[in-house]
Amino acid sequence: MSFLVIKAYLKLIHFDLYLARGNFAALYNEVRRYPVGKKAPSPEAVERICAAVDMACIWYWKEALCLQRSAAAACLLKRYGVPAQMVIGAQQMPFKAHAWVEVDGRVVNDKEKVSTTLAPYGPDSNGSYSKGAVKILYRAFHTTKESRRESQPHVSLSGVVITWDGCLDNRAELISGLRDVLAFDSTDVAIVAAAYEKWGADCFAKLIGDWAVSIWNPDNHSLILAKDPIGTRHLYYSIDTDQITWCTILDPLVRFAGKTLALNEEYIAGWFSTFPAVHLTPCVGIHSVPPSSLLLLRPGKRAISKYWDFDPAKRIRYRKDAEYEEHFRTVFAKAVQRKLRSDSPVLAELSGGRDSSSIVCMADTIIARGSSETPRLDTISYYDDSEPNWNERPYFTKVEQKRGRTGWHINVDPSASEESTETDQPSQAPSERFVPTPGYDGRTSPQIRMCLTSQGNRVVLSGIGGDEVMGGVPTPLPELQDLLARARFRAVAHQLKVWALEKRKPWFHLFFEAARGFFPPVLVGVPKYMRPAPWLQSNFVKRHWEALTGYPSRTKLFGALPSFHDNLGTLDALRRQLARTALPFEPPFEKRYPYLDRGLLEFMFAIPREQLVRPTQRRSVMRRALVGIVPDEILNRKRKAFVARAQLVAISRDWANLLEMTQHMVSSSLGIIDSERLLEALQKGRRGEEVPTITLMRTISLEGWLRNLRTLGVVHLHATRKPEIAWLASAQG
Repeated sequence: MSFLVIKAYLKLIHFDLYLARGNFAALYNEVRRYPVGKKAPSPEAVERICAAVDMACIWYWKEALCLQRSAAAACLLKRYGVPAQMVIGAQQMPFKAHAWVEVDGRVVNDKEKVSTTLAPYGPDSNGSYSKGAVKILYRAFHTTKESRRESQPHVSLSGVVITWDGCLDNRAELISGLRDVLAFDSTDVAIVAAAYEKWGADCFAKLIGDWAVSIWNPDNHSLILAKDPIGTRHLYYSIDTDQITWCTILDPLVRFAGKTLALNEEYIAGWFSTFPAVHLTPCVGIHSVPPSSLLLLRPGKRAISKYWDFDPAKRIRYRKDAEYEEHFRTVFAKAVQRKLRSDSPVLAELSGGRDSSSIVCMADTIIARGSSETPRLDTISYYDDSEPNWNERPYFTKVEQKRGRTGWHINVDPSASEESTETDQPSQAPSERFVPTPGYDGRTSPQIRMCLTSQGNRVVLSGIGGDEVMGGVPTPLPELQDLLARARFRAVAHQLKVWALEKRKPWFHLFFEAARGFFPPVLVGVPKYMRPAPWLQSNFVKRHWEALTGYPSRTKLFGALPSFHDNLGTLDALRRQLARTALPFEPPFEKRYPYLDRGLLEFMFAIPREQLVRPTQRRSVMRRALVGIVPDEILNRKRKAFVARAQLVAISRDWANLLEMTQHMVSSSLGIIDSERLLEALQKGRRGEEVPTITLMRTISLEGWLRNLRTLGVVHLHATRKPEIAWLASAQG
């Protein structure tokens, strides 16, 4: 190895002389013409040579440029029989250039650049594992006292290499079951390693919390990738002929793929309905591990399987409402307590609605009795006094008054943003990263950045899932379908009458809506609100009808109750939403979701539907159980706040830019959008007429996202102008 380092050092000096004279053409030609050795390379040749060049760069008397380093690596690799290529890429606006080395289309010498790309998401430590052709990088972001003692990648007693991104909620239970090998203060990754050593892949069903994990076994060359049942963490992978690459962040998989990837049309279609399917990414060939699933890869085998699911046979039945209320308080308190595990102050989003207010009030109760690890709970609230349907300030101030603390307030009134100085606004230049989520690249806004850094928050609690899981949607359909499936026709007639009076709709309409769920969507169609937007091109709609309509399915008449299937369908929609949530950075923070706690979901899925929604009371069990904990003004709110005005105002304010956008649309050239029909919809919105606002805003975001991809040049966009790449040269023998 030391002899290779000396050779690499001499090569650095050699190519440094070329650079000093500015003779780039001569350097390029020497690398291109360098002969490939006839002797077959050893299996470890690429790793050893690249490591030698890296070591030589460390000892070089000045910083070695990427061109100098790549030229040295390419020539040494060729000398030892490896057909390496030096690739030089540059873009014009803004001008940037970079050089790297590829072997069979795989980047082999840019590990440091990958680590730098991951650094904004994991700034706390930098670990790596390298053996043979396997290289694993790990960047840490600490949120608990145990995580600060972790060293990853973690090598277990049997030699398997574990990389863990997560927070265990049932540490005490797991440590108790593994007390022969664990201590009470063991790190999460040590607990996972011990669980895998004892139970193998069966351990994943026992891991409660938010997590994603990779397990590499060098003995049998197998790889396991797995995610928690809800899918709160990301885990992506790509499989080529001779390699697999995986990462919790999509950006490096795309930008360092060594090739231009194709755009996944189904992913785009899913963006126009609810969200794309959980296994999809924007790029063909790169996949996402589905929630509650594990991917097993070994020579000659590739399989995805589900390791855990909710039990349809599990039912909870009590005689009195008070018993349901007590049980709810217990599981909800535990769900919130689990998400308060942090050695830094936790920040909770407080909107003034029942979901976020209940989290904050329950968290205060837990902290007051000394049952929480976090030293303090802070709150952040958004308000817009100009929005008539979103006046949340009176409600979140009620919670602040109850807890005796004022939280961080952010005014999101567009007019207030216009009045701020230009220097206060973040740069809106196209992102240099590959952004998987149209409309949001994960960059933290200046106001939230100031809030997080000034208070030391690393964990943010979100109320996502509360509306869907707690019975916030006042629909009688799951209850009616349960009665129909069990042939309880007298009860059906009674509930139809009660709900018809409450909803002020003919009972026949309610009956038809309930019954249509048992028929295939191709026979009864889909509801109007789920139909594709009128400005989508017809051929695109035909190709991706299922994705555009939210992947509709038929309710089963036999087996588990229809309400259970409805719960799973709702959870799947939430999983798709979480799968598209961009990871935040600058600064990073970890988002947690108390309403998506596994124990709480199991309880909510097992109780009768009438405990969730009643004709005169939605969120029934939640509202009854939290009396005295959450202010009555919030528990008894008559309606949910929503934003209607701001989006239409934005159309009028940005009309000139939107008009220009419709004249030269990337999405139109791809066969997705009919620009003339989109312009008609925008004109209606500008006039204040009714339009599908959410889909319209998503279309605008999607167009901006596609334009950014075109500039980035990593995804092939058919029928659009080529990315602004000035030079892409391949120097090979």
